[in-house]
Amino acid sequence: MKLGAFSVSLAVKNLEASKTFYEHLGFQQFAGYMEQNYLIMKNGDSIIGLFQGMFENNILTFNPGWDQNAQTLDCYEDIRAIQEHLKSNGVSLIQEADPDSEGPASAILTDPDGNTILLDQHV
Repeated sequence: MKLGAFSVSLAVKNLEASKTFYEHLGFQQFAGYMEQNYLIMKNGDSIIGLFQGMFENNILTFNPGWDQNAQTLDCYEDIRAIQEHLKSNGVSLIQEADPDSEGPASAILTDPDGNTILLDQHV
């Protein structure tokens, strides 16, 4: 099963301070908007999302259908197929993609330690 691009979405208190901090670590803004309270930062293939006021905890994010440059892959596993695979293996989902839909969708689950995992398909 291929989950697509991986990033860590960080819940930050001060977007400007976090942006400056991660720039010192070599990250550069890749996407997002300060005025919308989120930035996507990239250093090589490492991606972090900085989100102010959008959620309480950090999230592991996978983007089915995208590579690490947010480019659509020619061949990928659709979120609904991934979701069905997880459910057939006894994994509980907090939020599910509509199995009868097509295109962009998301699903949310947690690991055994309570870490949130977002499967967020944009294509």
